[in-house]
Amino acid sequence: MPKPGPRTIHRYSDAFKASAVRLSLQPGVRVGDVAQSLYIHPYMLSRWRRLAREGVIVTKGAPVDPSTAAELKALRKIKRQYEQLKLEHDLLEKAIAFTSDRKAKSSPSSSTTRKPVR
Repeated sequence: MPKPGPRTIHRYSDAFKASAVRLSLQPGVRVGDVAQSLYIHPYMLSRWRRLAREGVIVTKGAPVDPSTAAELKALRKIKRQYEQLKLEHDLLEKAIAFTSDRKAKSSPSSSTTRKPVR
């Protein structure tokens, strides 16, 4: 349910839109990551990219902060590493559960009754 009262509409400058589009066009950078880092909706950034392709927003000469682009690439790399570690962790948990289940099902040799050898 929406909040009562007037809606807040953000107006972004053309320079902001152009720099956001230029950031999203950097190699190895995803639109969702740029939108998340700029606190805007990914659909809005996609719309700005379409407007830039149509020539409504001029992106040539728009300033792009190199540290922001590097930060986005680093964030993407960290996310990939995190996903890899989660997969490895899940696999190890399954392996531990499998081996402990097998040990519980197997009969221990000390509990079996042996007949004395004559």
